[in-house]
Amino acid sequence: MNNIEKELVKKVMDNELTNADAYNLRVNGESVERKNNPYIDIISKKDKSGIDVHVKDNTLFGIIHIPVILTESGLTETVYNDFYIGKNANVIILAGCGIHNDEHKDSEHDGVHRFFLSEGAKVKYVEKHYGEGNGDGKKILNPITEVEMQKGSSMTIDTLQIKGVDNTFRKTKAILASNTTLVINEKILTSNNQEAKTEFEVILNGENASTHVTSRSVATENSYQEFKSNVIGNNKCYAHVECDAIIKDEGVVKAIPEICANNIDANLIHEAAIGKIAGEQLTKLMTLGLTEKEAEEAIINGFLK
Repeated sequence: MNNIEKELVKKVMDNELTNADAYNLRVNGESVERKNNPYIDIISKKDKSGIDVHVKDNTLFGIIHIPVILTESGLTETVYNDFYIGKNANVIILAGCGIHNDEHKDSEHDGVHRFFLSEGAKVKYVEKHYGEGNGDGKKILNPITEVEMQKGSSMTIDTLQIKGVDNTFRKTKAILASNTTLVINEKILTSNNQEAKTEFEVILNGENASTHVTSRSVATENSYQEFKSNVIGNNKCYAHVECDAIIKDEGVVKAIPEICANNIDANLIHEAAIGKIAGEQLTKLMTLGLTEKEAEEAIINGFLK
């Protein structure tokens, strides 16, 4: 990798690749580095771009890294990654995509990630998206996440769009069996004329299935964000969806909640709050010596932390 690519990897990954038990590094449409171990096997797909990740039963504290880097202007790709998590396995999967575009053509990475959790499996999935570059070509990221959870399994999904992504359409769909837990934490920052759209669909089929979906977003300048959620309770279950947003300048945020209870014991809650930074928050920080701009940045960073 060149220096730009190395810096992109650092910005979308919390840890060094070499610290992972298994990893796959993709750069400009090709897998360039890979590591497996006896418990985690990463295999290239034969019929399309992407990988299959197999985690054996009872694997404990496995760490998997799958970063994607684009520095070639005009490159558009769709990658299909499937994760098969064995019974009672416990793994952390760190994903991230960084795009550097200094030219005039758009660069786009679309990722389809499917997770199949066996009984009792536990997964933490962390995904970071970031764009940079001085060209007027757009940086576009469209992730699709699909989750199937067998009984007793649990999953946490943390997604963060740091900055610099011009357009994104994020789709997440999950189907939960009995005694499963799904937690989703989404954080998005948009500026300039950027646009971000998010759709969540969570289907609670099993008894005592539960989900907690939290979306925190900041829209500044002339950017636009749209949040859609659809939670369906088909059994005795619990769901709590929160959409909190800060708007600044001419930013726009639209929240569209939908909940459907198909069982008398389905307990489904949705909350949404959209507003500007409170004046008293700014005043308090400015009394500590911060300028108004510095105070705004501190509030936004704390909100998205």
